[in-house]
Amino acid sequence: MAAIVLLAVIALVLLALWAGQRRLIYLPDTVTPSTASLPPGWESVSYETSDGLTLGAWLRPPSPDEPIIIVFSGNAGNRSDRLTLGTRLGANGAGVLLTDYRGYGGNSGRPSEEGLAVDGRAALSFVQASMPGHPVVYFGESLGAAVAVELAAEVPPAALVLRSPFTSLEDAARANVPWLPFGFALKDRFPSDERIRSIDAPLLVIAGTDDRIVPIDQSRRLHAMAYEPKHLVVVE
Repeated sequence: MAAIVLLAVIALVLLALWAGQRRLIYLPDTVTPSTASLPPGWESVSYETSDGLTLGAWLRPPSPDEPIIIVFSGNAGNRSDRLTLGTRLGANGAGVLLTDYRGYGGNSGRPSEEGLAVDGRAALSFVQASMPGHPVVYFGESLGAAVAVELAAEVPPAALVLRSPFTSLEDAARANVPWLPFGFALKDRFPSDERIRSIDAPLLVIAGTDDRIVPIDQSRRLHAMAYEPKHLVVVE
């Protein structure tokens, strides 16, 4: 009897984890960021997704003949947390679009793998329509690296930069919670290790030796799977 009760409790716990797994994966700051902190040259913009959402973002337009970098963020916070990054990326005249996914930064909707892919396409469409002729670079960090990889497999950028990319969401989950079963139970998979082989663009991978969320071996493996030209920068 005790064994049956224990199995029932375990089953209920696993069911609850399965039902609420996206709340463990996506940790958005839902507040609309204040534009009061925007430096000169930056502006607040918005664009539409194919499924009818309006997404807010921050833009620094590029100087003539300079590229524009679309920043796909990690799984937490919102675009205000990437303003320092965006400012440094645009220091030499490059344009920068700091995006927020659905459910992040005051945007409506709920995040999912499919939804983030739609959001990435919308960001690219906005850049292509409003700033035609500028080379486009995708910059993805952690979860955003998976978003950038999927988009790059569909529409190759002028260059692809991945910071702390994982091979797949399942691999990243196992590295952080090894005692939980995954596999078929994951709703979102982000299989970057499968998609990276479809990308025809110069690649830069940046990884840290003491990364506690995405083990550096996953970033190394993803880099090894990609085609040339590619470069790996390891930060001690």
